[in-house]
Amino acid sequence: MFLSTLGTSKTHSSRDRWHSGWWFVKLIMWPALTIIPFLLPSSIIHLYGEIAHFGAGVFLLIQLISVISFIQWLNECYQSQKDAERCRVYVMLLSTTSYTVCIVGVILMYIWYAPDSSCLLNIFFITWTLFLIQLMTSIALHPKVNAGYLTPALMGLYVVFICWCAIRSEPVGESCNRKAAASNRTDWLTIISFVVALLAMVIATFSTGIDSQCFQFKKDENDQEEEAEDDVPYGYGFFHFVFATGAMYFAMLLIGWNTHHPMKKWTIDVGWTSTWVRVVNEWLAVCVYIWMLVAPLILKSRRQTPTGT
Repeated sequence: MFLSTLGTSKTHSSRDRWHSGWWFVKLIMWPALTIIPFLLPSSIIHLYGEIAHFGAGVFLLIQLISVISFIQWLNECYQSQKDAERCRVYVMLLSTTSYTVCIVGVILMYIWYAPDSSCLLNIFFITWTLFLIQLMTSIALHPKVNAGYLTPALMGLYVVFICWCAIRSEPVGESCNRKAAASNRTDWLTIISFVVALLAMVIATFSTGIDSQCFQFKKDENDQEEEAEDDVPYGYGFFHFVFATGAMYFAMLLIGWNTHHPMKKWTIDVGWTSTWVRVVNEWLAVCVYIWMLVAPLILKSRRQTPTGT
């Protein structure tokens, strides 16, 4: 679907009809494409697994940009409301609640996943997450940035959740992961993790797939051309690309990001590879958020720098 709809620009083209219609053909192709992988040789499946590592990483990048964009949009909505006094109260309540949940989450992670001083790696993950929250808050509240409390508070929730997912992905046999070792069956935390990941994929797919211009660097109003009535409302190719990378991401969740070792029963996204993917994703999310805060200042200072005579 990605290759067949890439570059579609007009709503009355044959590729637009293929994207929006042909449901009878698609319903026939769906079970056929579901059965065919079971008949393919294992070498082709392993090749897809290697490609899926890259595609899943791309989806994680799309997901974190989508989350950060949503947080920025929410902050702008509160700032643009007419009833500024009431909105200020809502912002303070939401920010305070978010920071409280962050602190409680960090304390619980220390209790559950760092029970003694020998759990150095988990202590590092949790402490570094706490430092990143402080760093984001300090930069956001800098007088030159002045982004307020809301965006760093919500980003704090996001990075605490990623850190929690990363530590939970550690192998069950690890002595520091006692909470996971105490339950060798599927529990409500595993189900919640899976549902949250599913919702994140759906939200990221539709929000970024439909609003693909945020990834095309065409936000400049002076350079943006007027859209014609028969132009497609969003990038069809990009829409299917996000779905494809989302499918690769879920494939990696189910095998723990490791194509060479089978997963145990009732385990989702478990293994050291999964842990480090989550940790790197957390750090990358903080870097992207900080860049979105300081980039306007850097670009503005460059424009104001005299070019010389």
